Amino acid sequence: MQAKIKVLIIDDHPLFRQGIRWFLESVSELHVVGEAENGQEAIQIADRNPPDVVLVDINLPGLNGLEVARVIMRHHHHIRFIVLSVYEDDEQLFQAIKAGASAYASKDIRPDALLEMIRLVADGEYLINENMRSKPHVTAKVIEHFREMAASEDEQAGILFAPLTSREIEILDCIARGLPNKKIATDLNISSQTVKNHITSILKKLHVNDRTMAVMYAIQKGWIKMGYDGVGDLPGTDTSLERS
Repeated sequence: MQAKIKVLIIDDHPLFRQGIRWFLESVSELHVVGEAENGQEAIQIADRNPPDVVLVDINLPGLNGLEVARVIMRHHHHIRFIVLSVYEDDEQLFQAIKAGASAYASKDIRPDALLEMIRLVADGEYLINENMRSKPHVTAKVIEHFREMAASEDEQAGILFAPLTSREIEILDCIARGLPNKKIATDLNISSQTVKNHITSILKKLHVNDRTMAVMYAIQKGWIKMGYDGVGDLPGTDTSLERS
């Protein structure tokens, strides 16, 4: 029997939080491990019973949703985050990317769309690319952020990233072309778990939180060549293959 996807809900509005829980608990493949109204409570639940996917309101009292995500991911690298907001905001999207969120959506998302998002995120997909695909100026801002990071790192002689292996570069190139884990595994004739293991290694070596950030860093370093200049769609953000 396939293991259920474990979900944690973080939102300070009881009615909204309970509504999501009722819906998710009606889906047999999901298991809600808990709900929290603030960051500290969420961190404690994640430590006791780590979920696979966290739904988090970006505007929480005290620690905001992105700060909560950073704390939890620091101790539980496998946990994926879906950031929810009352309204879509470019600056919030940018901050969600930096925090390593797998997806970003408005709180008026349809239940069936949220369910599909949870399934894909649990499977290792990064749907935040869909937001970036329609907002090239946000993509350009992220690219500039990494240019500044790279310049800063070059000035610090004592900081050196471990080089990626040829297989890791190959996988990073597949990610840049928008391929999901299953497709990468098929193309490279390896298991999906091996792909996930390589991605974990890549993120650790590059000191980044998600695949989008790894690709952008690799482009800036010249490890993969995608011909992107910060204008137009980010290479690899064509999500037509993400659901195949």
